[in-house]
Amino acid sequence: MSVSPSAQAHLVLADGTVLTGHAFGKRGSVVGEVVFNTGMTGYQEVLTDPSYAGQLVSFTYPELGNTGVNGEDLEAETPHARGVIARQLSPCPSNWRSTGDLQTWMVGHGLVGICGVDTRALVRHLREAGAMNGVIGSDGRTPAELMQQLKQAPSMEGLNLADAVSTRTPYAWQSPCAASFDQRLRTNPEERYRVVAIDFGIKRAILDRLAAHGCAVTVLPASTDLETVLDHRPEGVFLSNGPGDPAAVCGGISLARQLLDQPDLPLFGICLGHQILGLALGGSTFKLTYGHRGLNHPCGTHGQVEITSQNHGFALDAASLDSSRIAITHLNLNDRTVAALAHRNQPVFGVQYHPEASPGPHDADHHFARFVTLMADRRSSGG
Repeated sequence: MSVSPSAQAHLVLADGTVLTGHAFGKRGSVVGEVVFNTGMTGYQEVLTDPSYAGQLVSFTYPELGNTGVNGEDLEAETPHARGVIARQLSPCPSNWRSTGDLQTWMVGHGLVGICGVDTRALVRHLREAGAMNGVIGSDGRTPAELMQQLKQAPSMEGLNLADAVSTRTPYAWQSPCAASFDQRLRTNPEERYRVVAIDFGIKRAILDRLAAHGCAVTVLPASTDLETVLDHRPEGVFLSNGPGDPAAVCGGISLARQLLDQPDLPLFGICLGHQILGLALGGSTFKLTYGHRGLNHPCGTHGQVEITSQNHGFALDAASLDSSRIAITHLNLNDRTVAALAHRNQPVFGVQYHPEASPGPHDADHHFARFVTLMADRRSSGG
């Protein structure tokens, strides 16, 4: 694998900033919201995570591609990020699990990239100015021509992307993939619990962890109605992660409101699902300046801290949540935004971060066991 220095590429931001580097991946141009991820590993999981739909991802770790790619670390069949921004691309990937190189993989999946740019300067700029739309161009067009394309792009705020990435047909998921999570986190559940997962952009690692904790999961599209959910006789309902503005996912919010009216039905939301749950409970959301995307975000309250994996650009407004019904159980300790909530009177909770930690630390895996415990309690009570 090699990246030709003669293949020039440009990154143009909506505020007029232009960075010039080298092309890698597919040649072409692509528009998206420019965001950054601070993780030192996991680029393949990031690029295939449906939550990154519509985004150009800049990696702060200086070298990309050094562990190659493989068929086990995919969060979806194909990449969902629109483009990749890197400081440098490794010319010789090396890892015992590697089956190919990032450059070839990106070409095969039509993913456009730019490397050889100062990603540290880019991240500093985004931290000051906020995440914004941008365009990567490696097809020979000038920055001025790329800016004309960029001006046609919609803002992420108000954009419903969940419907676009959701499954079109229901499917079942019962067996965890042996290679896709830490072997130390294997469980041997004696019981299986019927779980319906609403797919707003669900990651395979989440399905694996649900299965590993004893859930027989039926995954349904984001547009599913209440009657269809109840036809599956769920003992619990899971609201998944996903991309875009949570306030724009009107169907999901409506469904969550109806699910809250079901007697003692356990509900668990992660990331976008957590935000949808908060909106259904009467809260509101807002767009973060540059979002939380990385593997080392401390979250907690009352002296107990979990180091968490995060990927979101919106957050729940704590002041909008009715404290008589809803407890904020975790805060992001970097900026005090809502990191988790729980209903005071119902078996309902959500976490803003990713307890499946793919990639990331496993501090928060216990939330899956918590969901199973709520279903077990309901089953034992005859619910």
